[in-house]
Amino acid sequence: MSNLAKSSPSRKLRITTGIAAMSVGVFMLAACSSTTEGGEPAADGDAAAAVCGPDTAETVTEVSPVEAPTAQERSEALKIGSLLPQTGTLAFLGPPEIAGVDLAVAEINASPSGVLGGNISVVHRDSGDTSTDIATQSVTDLLSQNVSAIVGAASSGVSMTVIDQITGAGVVQVSPANTSAEFSTYADNGFYFRTAPSDILQGRVNGNTIVNDGNASVGIIYLNDAYGSGLSESITTAVEAAGGEVVASEAFNEGDSQFSAQIDAVTAADPDAIALVAFDQTATIVPQLIGTKGFPADKLYMVDGNMADYSADFEEGTLNCAKGTIPGVVASDDFRAKLLGIDPDLKDYTYGAESYDAVMLAALAAQAGGAADPTTIKDNMQKVSVDGEKCTTYADCVTLLEAGTDIDYDGVSGPISFDENGDPSEATIGIYQYGSGNTYSNIGEEAGQL
Repeated sequence: MSNLAKSSPSRKLRITTGIAAMSVGVFMLAACSSTTEGGEPAADGDAAAAVCGPDTAETVTEVSPVEAPTAQERSEALKIGSLLPQTGTLAFLGPPEIAGVDLAVAEINASPSGVLGGNISVVHRDSGDTSTDIATQSVTDLLSQNVSAIVGAASSGVSMTVIDQITGAGVVQVSPANTSAEFSTYADNGFYFRTAPSDILQGRVNGNTIVNDGNASVGIIYLNDAYGSGLSESITTAVEAAGGEVVASEAFNEGDSQFSAQIDAVTAADPDAIALVAFDQTATIVPQLIGTKGFPADKLYMVDGNMADYSADFEEGTLNCAKGTIPGVVASDDFRAKLLGIDPDLKDYTYGAESYDAVMLAALAAQAGGAADPTTIKDNMQKVSVDGEKCTTYADCVTLLEAGTDIDYDGVSGPISFDENGDPSEATIGIYQYGSGNTYSNIGEEAGQL
């Protein structure tokens, strides 16, 4: 990591709950709260059994795959790469992210204009995780193929190992899932962007959710990397700002397979709730924490790195009532159907929308700048995401650009609005809850601005 940093003016974080999110929250409260004999609402802990229980997957609308559009016969005008997890601790995020990239490429190539009158192609490579050197090798390969932009990595830690390699080569990097706050001030010469918000926002929502659920003391177990340490700090700040106390905070390292020391230390502090900031280590930690130690599942809070389908990993009821947060809006039925048209085996859609938008923004930046080289794309990424006429599809945005109209692309992940640091300046954080089948569904969301 470079010791230099690009200038970043002080920015104030503001979180507001939108009307739609408030409606969801009110509905869940009315439908799930229990009451005492006197008719008063029960305390949060007493109401846990009434709040959840049925498998929340039953509330998710089933959709049928929609076949991807057929590309028009045109020469290649723009080549991009993807650096997304096919192996490693975040491999579960790879399929929806890769599907999002491929869907965007398919729709662009099926559009009347394409990119500058030609098509876009993509070269997929594995990012692995920080325990291997896969990402560096993959980036070397992608750069040798003269890609103009690379979508990835998903892991903040992995991106930190390759950001100098990518941006130093003068190639645009657009991550759909990097959330570490460190990227906001990193010296990347303006070539780094992300469609997922900084963990300052997710940490605020996660910490507020914990305290608002009636938990005064909190323990944190977290992965000791750029992602885990940053999100842990944001959760701590939020908990303390809301009047709570973090009574224990224990880190583990990438590659660790034993977590009993961290679990023992945190549970010994007797916290009301525990925040678990991890990746696939969760499959080992949860059985020890809940099964062996007997920590209540309804007091466990997770994050985007470990919110996954655990129906095949844990005994029924293991995660019943546990909660967590994931940046981004809930994927619409229409978008999920399109992703299934790309990959019918998808079980998770996390960061699929952000990956789709990353490709769309790079293509629109090339279209707006009149060239497909990395510098042109870099110089136009912010321009196509703010201040112009709003558009939500590639074809509509290109029509406006061809008419000489400035555009503001609002994607399937929500408004992007890149700031001077390449960060989205506004975002939505979804709040989710597990049911007895160890799958989760959305129970609310909060929108915020950085």
